[in-house]
Amino acid sequence: MSKRRGKHPKLENLTITDIGSEGKAIAKYNDIVVFIPNAIPGDIVDVQINRKKKNYMEGYVVQFHKFSDERIKPACEHFGVCGGCKWQMLPYEKQLFYKHQQVKDNLERLGKIELPEFLPIMPSKNTLHYRNKLEYTFSNKRWLTKDEIDSENDIKDMNALGFHIPKKFDKILDIKNCYLQASPSNDIRLAVKEFASKNNYDFYDIRDHDGYLRNLIIRTSTTRNVMVIISFHHSDKEKQEALLNHLHEKFPEITALMYVINPKKNETFKGLEIKLYKGKDYIIEKMGNLQFKISAKSFYQTNSEQAYQLYKIVEDFAEFKNNDIVYDLYTGTGTIANFVANKCSKVIGIEYIEDAIINAKENSKLNNITNTLFFAGDIKDLLNNDFTKANGKPDIIITDPPRVGMHKDVISSILEISPKKIVYVSCNPATQARDLSLLDEKYKVEKVQPVDMFPHTHHVENVVKLVLRNDF
Repeated sequence: MSKRRGKHPKLENLTITDIGSEGKAIAKYNDIVVFIPNAIPGDIVDVQINRKKKNYMEGYVVQFHKFSDERIKPACEHFGVCGGCKWQMLPYEKQLFYKHQQVKDNLERLGKIELPEFLPIMPSKNTLHYRNKLEYTFSNKRWLTKDEIDSENDIKDMNALGFHIPKKFDKILDIKNCYLQASPSNDIRLAVKEFASKNNYDFYDIRDHDGYLRNLIIRTSTTRNVMVIISFHHSDKEKQEALLNHLHEKFPEITALMYVINPKKNETFKGLEIKLYKGKDYIIEKMGNLQFKISAKSFYQTNSEQAYQLYKIVEDFAEFKNNDIVYDLYTGTGTIANFVANKCSKVIGIEYIEDAIINAKENSKLNNITNTLFFAGDIKDLLNNDFTKANGKPDIIITDPPRVGMHKDVISSILEISPKKIVYVSCNPATQARDLSLLDEKYKVEKVQPVDMFPHTHHVENVVKLVLRNDF
């Protein structure tokens, strides 16, 4: 049954039957697929449609008639409002099932290539407190929950320090307790907000670009190092020092206390100097017998312990020999390159971001690794015959591109170079499937291993081993 509401209908008593590639639940109405967030198979719901196309519709739940038997109680009080951890109502084994299915569907449907039997998805050891980095935003116009609005109380505290509401750039949910990052992350955030509120610090107005406090970034490591960065809209030495001194005294476990002045209209730190206030300007993470220096702008896999498992899969798939030359494309701060360096002759890392390459070189030096070389530049421009002549033709290419996948020119270069093996790490099975279909010209997929890096979300990592076909 359908009722109209504005230009889009409300669909009643839809039964959720599956979960799709973006983590949205799936139902059908008159053979048309309907995508719905915040629901799971077995739920029976009324759905308000807000987008209608020829072959599908999208909408949101306005009423639950029946909850799925599989649904569990979420751990977090902010579930359903906060944009993170959208699958907390799903048992973890079901999350793994749907992530594995997502990889399989994408590679089979989009790749359209010959595939082996997939290895079982590797679960994350920790499903809570697994992230090593969180970024919070200050706001003077916090998001009001439905309960607060329905109460009709006069709400005086409109300041927030928390996360953006999905698809609403200017709305910030004030976070009481987040289960994503280990202690002392929550205590630091709450202490910052309490001190700022008591001392009448202005929280930022995202629309008017006015206010003093903008962002709080907390990074932690398995070595118990803690980095805290506070972003101020403008300089006020007295207020800066008061807040930073308060944190230094209250949390002696902070090993890197930093700040940045950001007068720009966006939150990014690109082109800005992050200044050290107390401690060191980096934290140390360990992976196996290696150490990695992580600076304020460094990229590092967000789930440290699971990253170690991911890299061991890369090592297993590559089956390195002592005389192998390895290219690590999209090397970032050289974590994979340094991780595999002792298994081969040399590793050549290539990365677009110059600061990351500086970190990669530092990490090699920190671990006394002498058989790595790192180059900054656009891979599609660097990876050519002159480059391979100068650095040696690779026996193995490891590639770990961003969500958009590899540029077609990079794929063309790989096909021309024709290494014996490729290990492709991806955070987006859809773009990975597209790239695999192009590599299928010369390569056969030999192994597929999904890895769960982000419990309670639909995101999934996938590792594929490709081998050069015998006729090339």
